[in-house]
Amino acid sequence: MMKNLILIRHAKSSWNDAALSDRARPLNKRGKRDAPQMGRLLKDKGLPPDAILSSPAKRALKTAKLIAAEIGYPKQRIDVREEIYEQSPAALVELVAGLEAGWNRVFLVGHNPELTDLANRLTGSNIENVPTGGIVSVEFSASSWRECAQEGGRLALFERPPIAE
Repeated sequence: MMKNLILIRHAKSSWNDAALSDRARPLNKRGKRDAPQMGRLLKDKGLPPDAILSSPAKRALKTAKLIAAEIGYPKQRIDVREEIYEQSPAALVELVAGLEAGWNRVFLVGHNPELTDLANRLTGSNIENVPTGGIVSVEFSASSWRECAQEGGRLALFERPPIAE
C-alpha cells in the first residue's frame, strides 16, 4: 500500500491581541472560513486520513478540528504532537519516519517555514511558500514510513484556499 503524507499549514491566524503568546493565537475570520473549505476539498478528492497529527498551537489545532469536522474524522482522535511546533525540518522528517506502520495516509497540521521546508525536502520541489491553509500532498512508493522519510516521494497536490472576495 502506498503511503501518503498530507501537509496542512494552519489557516490564517489573528494578530489582534498582542498580549497572546504565539502558541495561543486563534484563527481569524478568514481562517475560520478557509479551514472547512480545505476540509471539503480533501473530502471531495477522496483523501480520508488514517490519522491527523497537529501542532499544539491553538491556530493549528483549530484548523485540524475544522478539517476533521468536514471529513467526518473524530476530533477526539486528533493526535497533538509537541514536536510539530517550532521544530526543524529534520525533526519533522524523524517524526514522519516514526509514524505507525498501519497508517497509510496521515494529515500533519503545522507551521511555516518548517512545512514548506519539509515539503521541498520530501519531494525535491522548489515550493516558495505554503500559504496559510495550504495543502501539500506527498505520495510515496515506499511501504514503510522510515523509507518514505529517507527516499522522499512525489508532489501529488498543492492547493491553496480560494482568494477572498
